[in-house]
Amino acid sequence: MSQYANTTALIHGIPADPLTGAISVPIYQTSTYVQEAPGVNRGYDYARSGNPTRTVLEDLIARLEGGACGSAFASGLAAIDAVVKLLQSGDEILAVEDIYGGAFRQFTHIWSKFGIRVNYVDTTVAANVLDAITPETKLVWIETPTNPTLKISDIAAIARIAHANGSLLCVDNTFASPALQQPITLGADIVLHSATKYLGGHSDLIAGLVVTATKELGEQIRFIQNACGAILGPQDCWLVIRGIETLHLRVAQHCRNAEALAKFLLTHPAVDSVYYPGLATHINHDVASRQQSGFGGIVSFTLKSDTEEDAKTVVCQTGLFKLAESLGGVKSLCCHPATMTHKSIPSDRRRAAGVQDSLIRLSVGLEDAGDLIADLETALNGISQAKAKPEYAEALS
Repeated sequence: MSQYANTTALIHGIPADPLTGAISVPIYQTSTYVQEAPGVNRGYDYARSGNPTRTVLEDLIARLEGGACGSAFASGLAAIDAVVKLLQSGDEILAVEDIYGGAFRQFTHIWSKFGIRVNYVDTTVAANVLDAITPETKLVWIETPTNPTLKISDIAAIARIAHANGSLLCVDNTFASPALQQPITLGADIVLHSATKYLGGHSDLIAGLVVTATKELGEQIRFIQNACGAILGPQDCWLVIRGIETLHLRVAQHCRNAEALAKFLLTHPAVDSVYYPGLATHINHDVASRQQSGFGGIVSFTLKSDTEEDAKTVVCQTGLFKLAESLGGVKSLCCHPATMTHKSIPSDRRRAAGVQDSLIRLSVGLEDAGDLIADLETALNGISQAKAKPEYAEALS
Protein backbone atom coordinates (compact mmCIF):
# COMPACT_ATOMS: atom_id res chain seq x y z
CA MET A 1 0.00 0.00 0.00
CA SER A 2 1.12 3.54 -0.72
CA GLN A 3 1.73 5.82 2.24
CA TYR A 4 -1.18 7.90 0.89
CA ALA A 5 -3.69 5.08 1.33
CA ASN A 6 -4.02 6.34 4.90
CA THR A 7 -6.76 8.97 5.18
CA THR A 8 -4.73 11.29 7.42
CA ALA A 9 -1.72 11.16 5.11
CA LEU A 10 -3.97 11.72 2.11
CA ILE A 11 -5.61 14.85 3.51
CA HIS A 12 -2.33 16.38 4.59
CA GLY A 13 -0.65 15.34 1.36
CA ILE A 14 -2.70 18.00 -0.46
CA PRO A 15 -0.50 21.07 0.01
CA ALA A 16 -1.56 24.51 1.16
CA ASP A 17 -0.96 27.12 -1.50
CA PRO A 18 2.73 28.14 -1.24
CA LEU A 19 1.98 31.68 -2.43
CA THR A 20 -0.87 32.62 -0.07
CA GLY A 21 -1.18 29.75 2.42
CA ALA A 22 -4.75 29.00 1.23
CA ILE A 23 -5.85 25.69 2.78
CA SER A 24 -7.95 24.92 -0.31
CA VAL A 25 -6.04 24.47 -3.56
CA PRO A 26 -6.54 27.63 -5.64
CA ILE A 27 -8.16 27.43 -9.06
CA TYR A 28 -5.68 28.98 -11.46
CA GLN A 29 -8.10 30.12 -14.16
CA THR A 30 -5.60 31.33 -16.73
CA SER A 31 -4.66 30.47 -20.29
CA THR A 32 -1.11 31.78 -20.23
CA TYR A 33 1.66 33.00 -17.91
CA VAL A 34 3.85 36.12 -17.97
CA GLN A 35 7.46 35.26 -18.70
CA GLU A 36 10.46 37.09 -17.26
CA ALA A 37 12.28 36.75 -20.60
CA PRO A 38 11.77 34.57 -23.68
CA GLY A 39 11.82 30.99 -22.40
CA VAL A 40 12.32 32.10 -18.80
CA ASN A 41 9.29 31.43 -16.61
CA ARG A 42 8.19 30.18 -13.19
CA GLY A 43 7.52 26.63 -14.34
CA TYR A 44 4.53 27.36 -16.55
CA ASP A 45 4.27 28.96 -19.98
CA TYR A 46 0.91 27.93 -21.49
CA ALA A 47 -2.04 26.27 -19.76
CA ARG A 48 -2.35 23.36 -22.19
CA SER A 49 1.14 22.33 -21.14
CA GLY A 50 0.59 22.84 -17.42
CA ASN A 51 -1.54 24.48 -14.77
CA PRO A 52 -0.78 24.67 -11.02
CA THR A 53 -4.21 23.30 -10.05
CA ARG A 54 -3.79 20.42 -12.47
CA THR A 55 -0.28 19.77 -11.16
CA VAL A 56 -1.64 19.25 -7.63
CA LEU A 57 -4.18 16.72 -8.93
CA GLU A 58 -1.65 14.89 -11.10
CA ASP A 59 0.85 14.61 -8.24
CA LEU A 60 -1.92 13.52 -5.88
CA ILE A 61 -3.22 10.67 -8.04
CA ALA A 62 0.35 9.47 -8.67
CA ARG A 63 0.95 9.25 -4.92
CA LEU A 64 -2.41 7.56 -4.33
CA GLU A 65 -1.57 4.87 -6.88
CA GLY A 66 2.05 4.49 -5.86
CA GLY A 67 3.16 5.61 -9.33
CA ALA A 68 5.78 7.99 -10.69
CA CYS A 69 3.72 10.33 -12.84
CA GLY A 70 0.06 11.36 -13.25
CA SER A 71 -1.77 13.11 -16.08
CA ALA A 72 -5.28 14.61 -15.98
CA PHE A 73 -7.49 14.40 -19.07
CA ALA A 74 -10.79 15.87 -20.19
CA SER A 75 -12.53 12.47 -19.90
CA GLY A 76 -11.88 8.80 -19.28
CA LEU A 77 -12.08 8.14 -23.01
CA ALA A 78 -9.52 10.89 -23.65
CA ALA A 79 -7.24 9.08 -21.19
CA ILE A 80 -7.78 5.78 -23.06
CA ASP A 81 -7.03 7.56 -26.34
CA ALA A 82 -3.71 8.83 -24.99
CA VAL A 83 -2.62 5.39 -23.77
CA VAL A 84 -3.37 3.75 -27.12
CA LYS A 85 -1.30 6.45 -28.83
CA LEU A 86 1.75 4.83 -27.26
CA LEU A 87 1.30 2.14 -29.93
CA GLN A 88 1.86 2.16 -33.68
CA SER A 89 0.28 0.54 -36.73
CA GLY A 90 0.65 -3.23 -36.66
CA ASP A 91 0.64 -3.46 -32.88
CA GLU A 92 -1.95 -5.52 -31.02
CA ILE A 93 -3.93 -4.94 -27.84
CA LEU A 94 -4.96 -7.98 -25.81
CA ALA A 95 -8.07 -6.80 -23.98
CA VAL A 96 -10.48 -8.12 -21.39
CA GLU A 97 -13.62 -9.44 -23.11
CA ASP A 98 -16.02 -7.90 -20.58
CA ILE A 99 -14.91 -4.40 -21.52
CA TYR A 100 -16.54 -1.01 -21.07
CA GLY A 101 -18.64 -0.17 -24.13
CA GLY A 102 -16.90 3.15 -24.72
CA ALA A 103 -13.48 1.50 -24.81
CA PHE A 104 -14.81 -1.17 -27.19
CA ARG A 105 -16.26 1.52 -29.46
CA GLN A 106 -12.95 3.41 -29.54
CA PHE A 107 -10.88 0.29 -30.17
CA THR A 108 -13.22 -1.03 -32.87
CA HIS A 109 -14.29 2.06 -34.76
CA ILE A 110 -11.31 4.38 -34.32
CA TRP A 111 -8.06 2.53 -33.76
CA SER A 112 -8.77 -0.34 -36.15
CA LYS A 113 -8.62 2.23 -38.98
CA PHE A 114 -5.01 2.94 -38.03
CA GLY A 115 -3.90 -0.68 -38.09
CA ILE A 116 -4.07 -1.46 -34.38
CA ARG A 117 -5.68 -4.84 -33.79
CA VAL A 118 -7.55 -5.86 -30.64
CA ASN A 119 -7.97 -9.42 -29.43
CA TYR A 120 -10.51 -10.00 -26.65
CA VAL A 121 -10.03 -12.75 -24.09
CA ASP A 122 -11.39 -13.85 -20.71
CA THR A 123 -8.62 -12.48 -18.50
CA THR A 124 -10.07 -13.95 -15.29
CA VAL A 125 -8.00 -17.01 -16.17
CA ALA A 126 -4.38 -15.92 -16.51
CA ALA A 127 -3.63 -18.94 -18.71
CA ASN A 128 -5.96 -17.46 -21.34
CA VAL A 129 -3.70 -14.41 -21.52
CA LEU A 130 -0.63 -16.61 -21.89
CA ASP A 131 -2.29 -18.58 -24.71
CA ALA A 132 -3.51 -15.47 -26.57
CA ILE A 133 -0.50 -13.15 -26.28
CA THR A 134 1.67 -12.79 -29.40
CA PRO A 135 4.89 -11.01 -30.38
CA GLU A 136 2.69 -8.23 -31.80
CA THR A 137 0.93 -7.72 -28.46
CA LYS A 138 2.33 -4.48 -27.12
CA LEU A 139 -0.43 -3.65 -24.63
CA VAL A 140 -2.50 -5.86 -22.33
CA TRP A 141 -5.67 -4.07 -21.24
CA ILE A 142 -7.74 -5.19 -18.28
CA GLU A 143 -10.51 -3.83 -16.11
CA THR A 144 -10.76 -5.37 -12.67
CA PRO A 145 -13.47 -5.41 -11.47
CA THR A 146 -15.02 -5.34 -14.94
CA ASN A 147 -17.98 -3.30 -16.05
CA PRO A 148 -20.67 -4.52 -15.54
CA THR A 149 -20.28 -8.18 -14.50
CA LEU A 150 -17.57 -7.48 -11.90
CA LYS A 151 -15.15 -10.14 -13.04
CA ILE A 152 -11.75 -10.09 -11.34
CA SER A 153 -8.39 -10.62 -13.03
CA ASP A 154 -5.18 -11.51 -11.22
CA ILE A 155 -3.12 -8.36 -11.83
CA ALA A 156 0.20 -9.75 -10.59
CA ALA A 157 -0.07 -12.94 -12.68
CA ILE A 158 -1.02 -11.04 -15.83
CA ALA A 159 1.76 -8.50 -15.25
CA ARG A 160 4.31 -11.32 -15.22
CA ILE A 161 2.95 -12.69 -18.50
CA ALA A 162 2.86 -9.27 -20.15
CA HIS A 163 6.38 -8.34 -19.09
CA ALA A 164 7.82 -11.68 -20.20
CA ASN A 165 6.38 -10.87 -23.64
CA GLY A 166 7.73 -7.29 -23.61
CA SER A 167 4.20 -5.88 -23.34
CA LEU A 168 2.82 -3.10 -21.17
CA LEU A 169 -0.02 -3.81 -18.76
CA CYS A 170 -2.72 -1.16 -18.36
CA VAL A 171 -5.33 -1.60 -15.63
CA ASP A 172 -8.56 0.37 -15.56
CA ASN A 173 -8.95 0.87 -11.81
CA THR A 174 -12.14 2.93 -11.99
CA PHE A 175 -14.42 0.50 -10.13
CA ALA A 176 -12.05 -0.22 -7.23
CA SER A 177 -10.36 3.20 -7.00
CA PRO A 178 -7.01 3.57 -5.22
CA ALA A 179 -8.90 3.39 -1.93
CA LEU A 180 -9.28 -0.37 -2.50
CA GLN A 181 -6.63 -1.40 -5.03
CA GLN A 182 -3.26 -0.20 -6.34
CA PRO A 183 -2.37 -2.05 -9.55
CA ILE A 184 1.10 -0.52 -9.90
CA THR A 185 2.18 -2.16 -6.65
CA LEU A 186 1.04 -5.46 -8.24
CA GLY A 187 3.09 -4.97 -11.39
CA ALA A 188 0.97 -2.83 -13.72
CA ASP A 189 2.74 -0.27 -15.91
CA ILE A 190 -0.23 2.06 -16.39
CA VAL A 191 -3.34 2.72 -14.30
CA LEU A 192 -6.32 4.50 -15.79
CA HIS A 193 -9.35 6.10 -14.14
CA SER A 194 -12.57 7.64 -15.21
CA ALA A 195 -12.34 10.26 -12.46
CA THR A 196 -15.95 11.06 -13.29
CA LYS A 197 -16.81 8.17 -10.98
CA TYR A 198 -15.49 7.53 -7.45
CA LEU A 199 -12.62 10.01 -7.48
CA GLY A 200 -14.91 12.94 -8.24
CA GLY A 201 -17.66 11.20 -6.34
CA HIS A 202 -20.53 13.66 -6.77
CA SER A 203 -21.75 13.23 -10.37
CA ASP A 204 -20.74 16.78 -11.25
CA LEU A 205 -17.76 16.46 -13.61
CA ILE A 206 -16.18 14.53 -16.48
CA ALA A 207 -12.50 13.64 -16.12
CA GLY A 208 -9.88 10.99 -16.81
CA LEU A 209 -6.57 10.21 -15.11
CA VAL A 210 -3.53 8.19 -16.14
CA VAL A 211 -0.77 7.09 -13.76
CA THR A 212 2.44 5.44 -14.91
CA ALA A 213 4.86 3.27 -12.98
CA THR A 214 7.91 5.05 -14.39
CA LYS A 215 8.81 8.66 -15.08
CA GLU A 216 9.89 7.78 -18.63
CA LEU A 217 6.49 6.33 -19.52
CA GLY A 218 4.81 9.27 -17.82
CA GLU A 219 6.78 11.70 -19.97
CA GLN A 220 5.54 9.90 -23.09
CA ILE A 221 1.93 10.25 -21.92
CA ARG A 222 2.44 13.93 -21.13
CA PHE A 223 3.98 14.54 -24.55
CA ILE A 224 0.90 12.96 -26.16
CA GLN A 225 -1.37 15.01 -23.91
CA ASN A 226 0.34 18.29 -24.77
CA ALA A 227 0.48 17.45 -28.48
CA CYS A 228 -3.18 16.44 -28.71
CA GLY A 229 -4.63 18.79 -26.11
CA ALA A 230 -7.22 16.75 -24.21
CA ILE A 231 -6.44 18.39 -20.86
CA LEU A 232 -8.64 18.74 -17.79
CA GLY A 233 -9.54 22.34 -16.96
CA PRO A 234 -8.65 23.88 -13.59
CA GLN A 235 -12.24 24.03 -12.29
CA ASP A 236 -12.72 20.30 -12.81
CA CYS A 237 -9.25 19.56 -11.45
CA TRP A 238 -10.28 21.33 -8.26
CA LEU A 239 -13.51 19.32 -8.06
CA VAL A 240 -11.59 16.03 -8.38
CA ILE A 241 -9.14 17.15 -5.68
CA ARG A 242 -12.06 17.98 -3.40
CA GLY A 243 -13.64 14.60 -4.14
CA ILE A 244 -10.43 12.73 -3.35
CA GLU A 245 -10.28 14.36 0.08
CA THR A 246 -13.27 12.22 1.15
CA LEU A 247 -12.59 9.22 -1.13
CA HIS A 248 -11.73 6.66 1.56
CA LEU A 249 -14.69 7.59 3.76
CA ARG A 250 -17.13 7.47 0.86
CA VAL A 251 -15.82 4.21 -0.57
CA ALA A 252 -16.05 2.50 2.82
CA GLN A 253 -19.77 3.35 2.99
CA HIS A 254 -20.31 2.39 -0.65
CA CYS A 255 -18.84 -1.02 0.18
CA ARG A 256 -21.03 -1.54 3.24
CA ASN A 257 -24.20 -0.61 1.38
CA ALA A 258 -23.30 -2.70 -1.67
CA GLU A 259 -22.68 -5.78 0.43
CA ALA A 260 -26.07 -5.36 2.11
CA LEU A 261 -27.79 -4.99 -1.29
CA ALA A 262 -25.98 -8.03 -2.71
CA LYS A 263 -27.03 -10.22 0.21
CA PHE A 264 -30.64 -9.04 -0.15
CA LEU A 265 -30.70 -9.80 -3.88
CA LEU A 266 -29.54 -13.36 -3.22
CA THR A 267 -32.80 -13.95 -1.34
CA HIS A 268 -35.28 -12.43 -3.81
CA PRO A 269 -37.25 -14.95 -5.90
CA ALA A 270 -37.19 -12.81 -9.07
CA VAL A 271 -33.36 -12.65 -9.10
CA ASP A 272 -31.26 -15.24 -10.88
CA SER A 273 -27.56 -14.36 -10.52
CA VAL A 274 -25.90 -11.74 -8.31
CA TYR A 275 -22.49 -10.35 -9.24
CA TYR A 276 -20.50 -8.88 -6.36
CA PRO A 277 -16.86 -9.82 -5.57
CA GLY A 278 -17.54 -9.64 -1.83
CA LEU A 279 -19.82 -12.67 -1.96
CA ALA A 280 -18.13 -15.97 -1.15
CA THR A 281 -20.05 -17.44 -4.10
CA HIS A 282 -18.40 -15.05 -6.58
CA ILE A 283 -16.20 -17.05 -8.92
CA ASN A 284 -13.23 -14.70 -8.40
CA HIS A 285 -13.79 -13.97 -4.69
CA ASP A 286 -10.41 -15.35 -3.61
CA VAL A 287 -8.47 -13.22 -6.09
CA ALA A 288 -10.46 -10.13 -5.14
CA SER A 289 -9.78 -10.79 -1.45
CA ARG A 290 -6.06 -11.03 -2.16
CA GLN A 291 -5.59 -7.87 -4.25
CA GLN A 292 -8.34 -5.57 -2.96
CA SER A 293 -8.91 -4.16 0.53
CA GLY A 294 -12.67 -3.96 -0.12
CA PHE A 295 -15.14 -5.01 -2.78
CA GLY A 296 -16.58 -1.77 -4.10
CA GLY A 297 -19.94 -0.11 -4.52
CA ILE A 298 -21.23 -1.78 -7.69
CA VAL A 299 -23.66 -4.71 -7.71
CA SER A 300 -25.07 -6.32 -10.85
CA PHE A 301 -27.75 -8.97 -11.16
CA THR A 302 -29.88 -10.81 -13.69
CA LEU A 303 -33.54 -11.79 -13.53
CA LYS A 304 -34.89 -15.32 -13.69
CA SER A 305 -37.11 -14.30 -16.60
CA ASP A 306 -33.95 -13.08 -18.40
CA THR A 307 -35.93 -10.64 -20.53
CA GLU A 308 -35.04 -7.11 -21.53
CA GLU A 309 -38.66 -6.09 -20.91
CA ASP A 310 -38.60 -7.13 -17.25
CA ALA A 311 -35.21 -5.50 -16.67
CA LYS A 312 -36.51 -2.23 -18.11
CA THR A 313 -39.58 -2.50 -15.91
CA VAL A 314 -37.42 -2.81 -12.78
CA VAL A 315 -35.14 0.13 -13.58
CA CYS A 316 -38.13 2.31 -14.48
CA GLN A 317 -39.92 1.59 -11.18
CA THR A 318 -37.18 2.38 -8.67
CA GLY A 319 -37.45 5.57 -6.66
CA LEU A 320 -34.16 6.11 -4.84
CA PHE A 321 -32.16 4.38 -7.57
CA LYS A 322 -32.21 6.90 -10.41
CA LEU A 323 -32.05 5.53 -13.96
CA ALA A 324 -28.88 7.02 -15.43
CA GLU A 325 -25.54 6.17 -16.93
CA SER A 326 -22.33 6.59 -14.92
CA LEU A 327 -21.64 5.49 -11.36
CA GLY A 328 -19.63 6.21 -8.23
CA GLY A 329 -21.59 9.20 -6.94
CA VAL A 330 -23.19 9.73 -3.54
CA LYS A 331 -26.66 9.11 -4.99
CA SER A 332 -27.63 5.60 -6.06
CA LEU A 333 -28.06 4.94 -9.77
CA CYS A 334 -29.36 2.00 -11.77
CA CYS A 335 -28.62 1.11 -15.37
CA HIS A 336 -29.60 -1.44 -18.02
CA PRO A 337 -26.22 -2.08 -19.72
CA ALA A 338 -27.58 -3.94 -22.77
CA THR A 339 -29.44 -0.83 -23.93
CA MET A 340 -27.31 1.85 -22.27
CA THR A 341 -23.59 1.61 -21.42
CA HIS A 342 -22.90 -1.48 -23.58
CA LYS A 343 -25.29 -0.82 -26.45
CA SER A 344 -22.38 -0.26 -28.86
CA ILE A 345 -21.16 -3.86 -28.35
CA PRO A 346 -22.73 -6.41 -30.76
CA SER A 347 -25.35 -8.48 -28.93
CA ASP A 348 -23.61 -11.82 -29.51
CA ARG A 349 -20.29 -10.55 -28.17
CA ARG A 350 -22.04 -8.77 -25.31
CA ARG A 351 -23.92 -11.90 -24.23
CA ALA A 352 -20.80 -14.06 -24.58
CA ALA A 353 -19.07 -11.72 -22.11
CA GLY A 354 -21.92 -12.25 -19.63
CA VAL A 355 -23.90 -9.06 -20.24
CA GLN A 356 -27.34 -10.65 -20.53
CA ASP A 357 -30.50 -8.89 -21.67
CA SER A 358 -31.87 -8.86 -18.12
CA LEU A 359 -28.68 -7.70 -16.42
CA ILE A 360 -29.10 -4.62 -14.20
CA ARG A 361 -26.18 -2.65 -12.78
CA LEU A 362 -26.53 -0.80 -9.50
CA SER A 363 -24.22 1.99 -8.40
CA VAL A 364 -24.95 1.85 -4.68
CA GLY A 365 -24.77 5.28 -3.09
CA LEU A 366 -24.51 6.59 0.45
CA GLU A 367 -28.18 6.49 1.42
CA ASP A 368 -29.44 4.30 4.26
CA ALA A 369 -29.05 0.67 3.20
CA GLY A 370 -32.49 -0.26 4.51
CA ASP A 371 -34.11 2.40 2.35
CA LEU A 372 -32.25 1.19 -0.73
CA ILE A 373 -33.27 -2.41 -0.10
CA ALA A 374 -36.92 -1.41 0.31
CA ASP A 375 -36.79 0.59 -2.93
CA LEU A 376 -35.31 -2.29 -4.88
CA GLU A 377 -37.70 -4.81 -3.36
CA THR A 378 -40.68 -2.72 -4.44
CA ALA A 379 -39.36 -2.51 -8.00
CA LEU A 380 -38.65 -6.25 -8.20
CA ASN A 381 -42.05 -7.13 -6.77
CA GLY A 382 -43.63 -4.89 -9.38
CA ILE A 383 -42.52 -6.90 -12.41
CA SER A 384 -45.70 -8.97 -12.66
CA GLN A 385 -48.00 -6.03 -11.85
CA ALA A 386 -46.34 -3.83 -14.46
CA LYS A 387 -46.97 -6.31 -17.24
CA ALA A 388 -50.69 -5.79 -16.74
CA LYS A 389 -50.48 -2.00 -17.14
CA PRO A 390 -50.70 -0.66 -20.71
CA GLU A 391 -48.83 2.53 -19.85
CA TYR A 392 -45.66 0.53 -19.01
CA ALA A 393 -45.77 -1.36 -22.28
CA GLU A 394 -46.11 1.97 -24.09
CA ALA A 395 -43.23 3.52 -22.12
CA LEU A 396 -40.92 0.61 -22.83
CA SER A 397 -41.73 0.35 -26.55
